[in-house]
Amino acid sequence: MKSNRTRSQERILKLLKIQKRSLSAQDIYSALRGCDQPLGLATVYRSLDALKQEGVVIVRTLANGESVYSCLQQDQHHLTCVKCGTSIPIYECPVHNLENKLQKSHKFKIFYHTLEFFGLCDRCTLT
Repeated sequence: MKSNRTRSQERILKLLKIQKRSLSAQDIYSALRGCDQPLGLATVYRSLDALKQEGVVIVRTLANGESVYSCLQQDQHHLTCVKCGTSIPIYECPVHNLENKLQKSHKFKIFYHTLEFFGLCDRCTLT
């Protein structure tokens, strides 16, 4: 569902596609600040919100409350340590069938889902 995106939205989407990790709004702002036409932080947040509503950007909230953004490539699942903040991706989807059933039963187009388990990693368990 591609809409008419603003130049700011296109720049942010391009940056997210290049990155191999999720970025915070502040990271995006800092990365684009050095460009010819820097974006304000409020513009970054507005653009991210529009891209999220379009269904092309995923937002995750980390254990410390920070939101990070990435391009929608596939659903994301993680084990996140509440002590050190390490986030380990899980590559299997235990709720994929549920997603399909919900789309059909509720006539609801799901763009993506996230599944996050919070606890302690091996390193933090030992300390």
